[in-house]
Amino acid sequence: MKAKELRDLTVEELRERQRQFMEEQYNLRFQVVTGQLENSGRIKEVRKIIARIKTIIKEKTVEVQGLKTL
Repeated sequence: MKAKELRDLTVEELRERQRQFMEEQYNLRFQVVTGQLENSGRIKEVRKIIARIKTIIKEKTVEVQGLKTL
């Protein structure tokens, strides 16, 4: 997912996507251990998506908190 697509989502939707990608990451790790993983590049890709989501969630929370203090 691109950052632009993620920025259009609400914080709740972002948290749900984060949960989904973390579940996928867990499954990918399980596949590595059992020797069933076909596309090892997907692990790195999922890790980056999770990091993007966390960054955008943080940006949105800081933005909201900044508005409340004004």
